[in-house]
Amino acid sequence: MKIGKSTVPRTAICTSDEHTIVVRGQDLCRELIGHLSFTDYFFLLLTGRRPDAACSTVLDATLVAIAEHGLVPSVQASRMTFAAAPDALQGAVAAGILGCGSVILGASETAGRLFIDVAARVDAGATLPQAAAAAIAELKDARAAIPGYGHPLHKERDPRVDRLIDVATQAGADLRYVRIAQALEEAIPAIVGKDLRMNVSAAIPAVLLGVGFPVASLRGVPILARTAGLIAHLAEEAETPSGFALSYQATRELQYEGTVPAGFGEAR
Repeated sequence: MKIGKSTVPRTAICTSDEHTIVVRGQDLCRELIGHLSFTDYFFLLLTGRRPDAACSTVLDATLVAIAEHGLVPSVQASRMTFAAAPDALQGAVAAGILGCGSVILGASETAGRLFIDVAARVDAGATLPQAAAAAIAELKDARAAIPGYGHPLHKERDPRVDRLIDVATQAGADLRYVRIAQALEEAIPAIVGKDLRMNVSAAIPAVLLGVGFPVASLRGVPILARTAGLIAHLAEEAETPSGFALSYQATRELQYEGTVPAGFGEAR
C-alpha cells in the first residue's frame, strides 16, 4: 500500500560499500573517528556540517547541563522499569526518554519556538520589550504555560542558566536569543502576576539558537543528554537497587479515594 507521494527512500546521512563507511560525505574511519568529539559528530550528523568553535563549546555545555538532575521522573521511570526487567537495559532507557514532553525535558523546543516568535515580532518593527510583553500576554490569554520559566526547586534562579550564558558569551556566540529570553523573564511578573525565572529549558535554546542550532531539533539535545544520565543511573541500579524502593514509597503514600464494596477491609 502506497502512503504519500514518495516511492523511493532517500537519505543524505550515510552510505557504505565493502571498504568505506561514509557519513555526511566524510570517511568515517579516516576523517571522523579519532578526529571529532561526539558533540561535534552529533552536530555533523544533524546538520551535515561541522560546528564552528563557538557552536561546539555551547552545544557541549548544554549537553553537560541537562544530562543529570537527580531522581527526576524520567530517572524514576527508568530505574523502576529496570528493576522489573534487568535484562532489558534498552527498555529501561526508553522508559525514561518516553517522558520527554512539554513539561519535562521537551520544553527546550517549545521555548525555542517562543524565542523565534519574539524575534519575528522585533523584525516586524516592535521593540524587544513590546514583543516580549505581547507574546507573554497571548500565552496568558490562552491559559498556556510559559515554556522555560519557573522551576519547582530553583525558585530564585536555576544556577545552570547563568553558567550557560557565561559559556556562550565567552565563546563569542550571538546573544540575540539570550536577550529575548531575558526580556520575556522581565515581562512575566507584570502580566502573569508571578516572578517566574528562566530555567535550563529556556537557557538551552537561548544559547543554541545563537550558534545556528536548528530549532526543530532542540528537543533532541535533552533527549541525547538524558540518555547518558539514565545509563549511569541504571549502572548504579544494577549495583545498588532503588527501583522497587521508589515503587514502595509511592504505594506507601497512596490515598485511595474511590468507593469500596461492603465489608472491604474487615477481618474475615
